[in-house]
Amino acid sequence: MRIFVLGNAHRQGVVEAAAELEPFLRQHAEVVVYDLHYRESLIDRFADITLVLGGDGAILRAARHMGYHQFPVLGVNLGTLGFLADLTVEQLCSCFPLVAQGNYRVTNHVMYECLLEGPEGTRTFLGLNEVTIQTGPPFHFVSMELLVDGEAVASYGGDGLIISTPIGSTAHSLSAGGPILGQELPAFVITPVCPHTLTNRPVVESADRVYAITIRRSSGEAALVIDGRQEVLPVTDRHRITVRRAPVHFGLVKVPGHSYYQTLRDKLHWGTPPQYRGDG
Repeated sequence: MRIFVLGNAHRQGVVEAAAELEPFLRQHAEVVVYDLHYRESLIDRFADITLVLGGDGAILRAARHMGYHQFPVLGVNLGTLGFLADLTVEQLCSCFPLVAQGNYRVTNHVMYECLLEGPEGTRTFLGLNEVTIQTGPPFHFVSMELLVDGEAVASYGGDGLIISTPIGSTAHSLSAGGPILGQELPAFVITPVCPHTLTNRPVVESADRVYAITIRRSSGEAALVIDGRQEVLPVTDRHRITVRRAPVHFGLVKVPGHSYYQTLRDKLHWGTPPQYRGDG
């Protein structure tokens, strides 16, 4: 098996954990790339899986670093929550010999392309979690118009708007009141952030449609945020933001004994009943 080893060297404990794991990994696999700073080009490189050390942010960065040549990711959590990176170092050491023998499965997930068109030209960003348009200082009201496949759908006024993939539905969108989606659904979630109305609610739509957003009015500065601050760019009413399904998928390595619903229960305490007095 050939692997990439990527990670966030700036997170506490990642460099030390990587140094301890490296001899073990090389016993069971060929390490093609070992890069904890995302400096090496992965063009013309091939791996069966990409091992990412850090947290969910490290996985988002790894997905962007791989670009349009995605390889399935196995995440090791050295961060806080670790929703995507759900293995501990101990669990990795236990399961990796089996993984190296092919005892794993890969789930495929929607990625997006975000096009930012404005006076400066057009820029394209590849992402995995979400696109957010939100106000900046002095954090006033922003008004936006959403079109889907060219049809005017809704006007939103409030603190912002999130367009999220199913992977991202348990991140910023969830905290803004959006629904949890099955991670393999080919869909996007449109979630208003603090809408100034009683009628705007989150909507789930097909990932095969094209979403365009224009800013109609903003009392202060607004920003386009890609994947939780992986990219932050100022936007005005002279910009147009388009979100569409990317031509590549993100692959997530699943090892025996780990599932999406288990992660929801363990990490977010989803489906956990209240602890009433007298329950022990």
